[in-house]
Amino acid sequence: MLFDVDGTLVDTTLLHAVCWAEALRQNGHVVPSADLHHAIGMSSEQLLERVLGEERDADADDAIVQAHLTLYKQWWGRLIPLPGAADLLRECHSRGLTVVLASSAKDEELSALRSAIDADDAVDAATSSSDAEQGKPAPDIVQVALEKSGLEPDRAVFVGDAVWDGYATQRAGVRFVAVSCGGTPAAELRGAGAVEVWTDPRDLLESIGKSILGASG
Repeated sequence: MLFDVDGTLVDTTLLHAVCWAEALRQNGHVVPSADLHHAIGMSSEQLLERVLGEERDADADDAIVQAHLTLYKQWWGRLIPLPGAADLLRECHSRGLTVVLASSAKDEELSALRSAIDADDAVDAATSSSDAEQGKPAPDIVQVALEKSGLEPDRAVFVGDAVWDGYATQRAGVRFVAVSCGGTPAAELRGAGAVEVWTDPRDLLESIGKSILGASG
């Protein structure tokens, strides 16, 4: 079991959008947070290219990324896990499944996210941005998570909340189970390859017998 973290296990999607909007404003760009919301889950470089275009002054990217991180850090002690997040990880672990947090967050940020979930006893491995050259929708993080799980793609399931998760898993040959708690509509998630869409981790946990997660145990 490979799990995305932001927006899938921890309620951070809209928080990221707001922090990106403010970081951009501080650097002379007015981008509505609603426009940023759909880009959450992409790498920082790809997000900025999406909202500012390829012709932007890329030399300013680092300042925007750092401003976003500074704003986001203020919330690290107040991050909230999504309903059922820890219980879902523990249920998968109890079924004998290898649980990997397939995150592209930086190491320090990943530590804050894991603290919010508070289920390290059920986590076998985790990835971070240092493990991959490119973020989603590139498949790098998914492929590294597979390496850490010791499984072939057809033996793994990825749970995520964004279309970028779907595109990355398709490229890696892994089945994609989606949750809509990150704010992406079910139809868009299915369009990105999701074989199932659930409301949040609790909904998936309560229906695990109907899911391919249950069949994997």
